[in-house]
Amino acid sequence: MASLILAIRFLTIVPVPGREARGPRALGRAAWWFPVIGLGMGAGLVALDRGLSRLLPPFLLAAAVWAAWKVLTGGIHLDGLADCLDGLAGHDPAGRLAIMRDSRIGVLGAAGLVLCGLLALAALAEFPPAARWRLLLVAPAMGRLMPLLVGPCFPPATPGRGAGAPFLSGLSGWAGLVHLSWIGALAVWLFGAWGLVPVGAAAAAAFGWAAFLASRLGGLTGDALGSAVEVGELAALIGGASLVHLGLI
Repeated sequence: MASLILAIRFLTIVPVPGREARGPRALGRAAWWFPVIGLGMGAGLVALDRGLSRLLPPFLLAAAVWAAWKVLTGGIHLDGLADCLDGLAGHDPAGRLAIMRDSRIGVLGAAGLVLCGLLALAALAEFPPAARWRLLLVAPAMGRLMPLLVGPCFPPATPGRGAGAPFLSGLSGWAGLVHLSWIGALAVWLFGAWGLVPVGAAAAAAFGWAAFLASRLGGLTGDALGSAVEVGELAALIGGASLVHLGLI
């Protein structure tokens, strides 16, 4: 239970009582819970979507749900995405990492967050209610699966510093594959065989993004792993919206 409490407190702003797991590798071990917590977040978003669906028009409803989604996380992964985008302005790995450690947001980070939000809103608004609740249920779990999948494939960029290296050292190489199996099965149950498209889109986008960052930073950081959550979620939403547009779901 201590690992679950740590995972909930790290991933959300939900106050939970109890003592969390401690130690430099505790968060990596608690990552086993990340996709499960994502599924719980998805259930809450489905309830919110259902509750507001009669009060708000489609695009405004999508905006309200997406805003609640990000507020629930405390914006932790959006912060990681903004830091990574700002860091790309550096001239070498050391310079990029130094920019990422700066708490101030730059032009690249701000523009990236705006673009991410617009794409997510447009994708959510594309979904009819009968299909939207299914994606809202599974997409947060997909996103929180991404660090478990990409983490074991790349080295830490700053061994002995930051949150990324201890997380990776405590992360099981099997966790991502175990959770991928049930998330893929859930997506197929919700959408049929086409449900593997948003899952595959999320994984492909997260791996591509992580590989690009690793090549620019010399490995992955905590910010890079957090940004993979946002990239994976966004790819899942876009993949799902494409299926809706094509009349496949």
